Amino acid sequence: MPNSIVFNLRRWQSGDEASLVKYANNYDIWRNVRDVFPYPYTYADAQDWIHLCEKEKQPTVFAIEVAGEAVGGIGIVLGKDIYRCNAEIGYWLGQPFWGKGIMTQAVIEVTAYAFRQFPVQRIFAGIFDYNLASMKVLQKAGYEREAILKKSLCKEKNLYDEHIYTTFRPKKPKTEPTLTSQ
Repeated sequence: MPNSIVFNLRRWQSGDEASLVKYANNYDIWRNVRDVFPYPYTYADAQDWIHLCEKEKQPTVFAIEVAGEAVGGIGIVLGKDIYRCNAEIGYWLGQPFWGKGIMTQAVIEVTAYAFRQFPVQRIFAGIFDYNLASMKVLQKAGYEREAILKKSLCKEKNLYDEHIYTTFRPKKPKTEPTLTSQ
């Protein structure tokens, strides 16, 4: 893949605070994620996030590490109750690393991890209608657009369409019947 950079997915850990603030404190990232993602992103926000992640027994969120530095994040939120067979995937990446093939590969890896580790059948992502780069990431990772929810997202007092992309647990290959000798 041209321009690709070697990266690693790992758990968030103490010591990631400075790089988390360095890359997450960016309006161009914040405008593409939920409002619960702080902006401005402070050192205290980073400490709170890392503390929360370190308490996970079975990890669902990961740091994207390049050259020993946490430069982004990716994770899933497991559905509950009647949505227990679903998970939502979400991600962000520091702007200097955009367009280098990192996020597509990270989505592929976390999707495979989620299907291996959890009893989910469907993984989805909701994308702002103006975030074409994220739509392209999901398409390259094998997700398909399932729906467009008109004016369902509110960001900075504006309404936007939400594009829902999904992928489903791969079906187990059918085994060939064993022939017996007669």
